[in-house]
Amino acid sequence: MKETYHIRIEKPHLVFSAAHFITFDGDVCERLHGHNYHVTAELHGPLDENHYVADFIAVRDALQTIVAALDHRMLLPTKHQTIHVIEQEREIVVSHGERRWVFPKEDCVLLPVANTTAELLARYLGEQLLEALRQRLGFSPQKIQIAVDECDGQWGVCERVDP
Repeated sequence: MKETYHIRIEKPHLVFSAAHFITFDGDVCERLHGHNYHVTAELHGPLDENHYVADFIAVRDALQTIVAALDHRMLLPTKHQTIHVIEQEREIVVSHGERRWVFPKEDCVLLPVANTTAELLARYLGEQLLEALRQRLGFSPQKIQIAVDECDGQWGVCERVDP
């Protein structure tokens, strides 16, 4: 029988509050609103010399740093086809059709995503966590799963498997 191992990080403080809007049904743009997002992470891999998949504390701290960078910010997609984001010296100007928003630059996070859905936020967080683990620990899991809950039970999940 084959054994597999994974760790799961799910802490009450892995939460960020942020504003966003998305498009759906082609090009319908919803109203600006916010969520208290909750984040969990699962990392799969073999046990190391310490009999860990990865050090809980290192993973927790890396994920906390990533989540904190999104807290109390306006999340804006930079790869959307119809939401245009223009970075100016002190402001971010966003437009969609006839609609236009102006935000203080320091209140925004420009994300390299097509839409700020929970699924794509999970992918972004997973990419950031993978990079942090590679840099800090020289570690890359066989599989990573990041889940983002945007509304008490509405989860977007991204799972990446190293081939």
